[in-house]
Amino acid sequence: MSTESTTYDADAIQVLEGLEAVRKRPGMYIGSTGPSGLHHMVYEVVDNSVDEAMAGHASRIEVRLLADGGCEVRDNGRGIPVDASTQFPDMSAAEVVLTVLHAGGKFGGSGYKVSGGLHGVGISVVNALSSLVEVEIDRNGERHAMAFRDGGELVERLTVIGSAPDGPDGSPRTGTTVRFWPDPLIFEETTFRAATLIERFQMMAFLNAGLEISFVDERNDDPQPLVYRYEGGIRDFVRHVNAAKEALFDDVGYLSQSENTENSSMEVEVAFQWNTGYNSDGLHSFANGISTIEGGMHEEGFKKSLTNTVNRYARDHQFLKDKDTNLLGEDIREGLTAIISVKLTDPQFEGQTKAKLGNVPMRSLVERATNDKLAEWLEEHPAEAKRILQKAVQAARAREAARSARDATRRKSALDGAGLPGKLADCSSKDPRESEIYIVEGNSAGGSAKDARNPATMAILPIRGKILNVERARLDRMLRNTEVQALISAVGAGVGEEFDIERIRYHKVILMCDADVDGSHIRTLLLTFFYRQMRPLIEGGHVYIAQPPLYSTEVGRNKIYLKDDPAKAAFLAEHPNHRSDFQRLKGLGEMDATELWETTMDPGRRTLLQVSVEQAVIADEVFSILMGDDVESRKHFIQTNATDVRFLDI
Repeated sequence: MSTESTTYDADAIQVLEGLEAVRKRPGMYIGSTGPSGLHHMVYEVVDNSVDEAMAGHASRIEVRLLADGGCEVRDNGRGIPVDASTQFPDMSAAEVVLTVLHAGGKFGGSGYKVSGGLHGVGISVVNALSSLVEVEIDRNGERHAMAFRDGGELVERLTVIGSAPDGPDGSPRTGTTVRFWPDPLIFEETTFRAATLIERFQMMAFLNAGLEISFVDERNDDPQPLVYRYEGGIRDFVRHVNAAKEALFDDVGYLSQSENTENSSMEVEVAFQWNTGYNSDGLHSFANGISTIEGGMHEEGFKKSLTNTVNRYARDHQFLKDKDTNLLGEDIREGLTAIISVKLTDPQFEGQTKAKLGNVPMRSLVERATNDKLAEWLEEHPAEAKRILQKAVQAARAREAARSARDATRRKSALDGAGLPGKLADCSSKDPRESEIYIVEGNSAGGSAKDARNPATMAILPIRGKILNVERARLDRMLRNTEVQALISAVGAGVGEEFDIERIRYHKVILMCDADVDGSHIRTLLLTFFYRQMRPLIEGGHVYIAQPPLYSTEVGRNKIYLKDDPAKAAFLAEHPNHRSDFQRLKGLGEMDATELWETTMDPGRRTLLQVSVEQAVIADEVFSILMGDDVESRKHFIQTNATDVRFLDI
């Protein structure tokens, strides 16, 4: 044991001052230094502008991706205050906002009654993680400017550089402009992805009726602005999500209610429309513009009240007889697309991800609003109500039929392995944390995979042909499908509403399909199944896509495998004199066990893509378009996204 004098005394305790803490541990503030953290920087700046809009002081936000890799966000709000700070007299309020963590106008006081910014980390963190930040503030008829570099070092104090330009109405404009360049010393890559940002901005525009968000990518040869503005707000959001589906009726229902006291404000609005589909997970909720993917009090209140109100209407209008049991919530929600958007003064988010709303009073408000306003809507729309009830009653019958099919797929015992599919080659380990299952396309590849695997921790489940498209099938039909039964039994945690993430038998579920069109289709069918029927598996980060190589070539006596065309190009750049042919590998079945292990399964050398669902509402829409019945929507989606390879490679 070493006795070197690495003393642990008072001098060893470091206090990271100001923005230094953010640069030391960026992941604590923005989640990661990968693509999600990079785009989080843009969201933080835009969220400040959206807060101005929610407070009624801004109507337009312009976002530009600059040709040199920076990002500019401009709004027509009030502009960050420019007078001296009361807490830091030697600094302007604007400088405090840009350099002091947790400083801003959203922590009480009269700046904002409702804001989404509180969930985030503030523009000071954007400053800390940028190589250059420039700020312009139009306020009081003057344009003020300041600049920072290398993580928040002040280059130029706030000074007046001229008069504020005229706005559309002829009076001096007000607002804030922030330009920042992410620091390449912090981020793994600093290239913004337009598609990721556009999805978020469109969602923000839906959630703030009348707010205009303009986006321009100046990195393109011919940059054209994309403008999002929805006067119908979340009603337009529901129409958008249902566009690739067949609506049960034309009308989009809407209800809203608010409560205000001297110190707090609460508001709820809900838009809803049923479609002919069979999914019951079309409910998407937001709090102060933040996607609450884990739900919370506002979702609980809506679900409970929706179930009670529809059952009450069904009995009053003889859709349910005295002897009939009540419809369950899942029956009523089948085919429902609903957006719940709440705004409140002091949102309490549960968990590190801030994805679940914990304010109990909000549940009561949503319940009361839904009880009163939904009952009125059903009475005023008897034809629509009839279709909703007929669909819910059919769903209840299908649920009863599915119960017996589900029982056949349910694993009988976690101890003896009874009920597992015969073609599953299970692993010997009983610890899910170290166990992984490869779902392999085709029996021949499955045979190679069984020979190649480490039997202690790797299970193999071959899938024959293309499984059922669950986007177009009810649960009872789905559960009669042999391949689907095998999947459910192997994972071992149930299906649909009964899925229990605590019971999964493997912490890695790896999809291993050929690198051709059929393989991509099978992979998409499997992802659709997991997203619709085992979504917590994806949300928990347990689903992966194996990356079998597309090419092989000879270097001396060694065979080299290359994952894709970029890998091939990189190889040729490193070996300009390489003369051997490149063999295109058509399928997993072509590889023997040794090759499959070396290229695709060896934990020390393999590459796995982890599947994530950052924004469930967008994933819902994408799966509906790709796997639904609307051919035109699917064609338009593929044409629009064909050039964005990273988007298609989920």
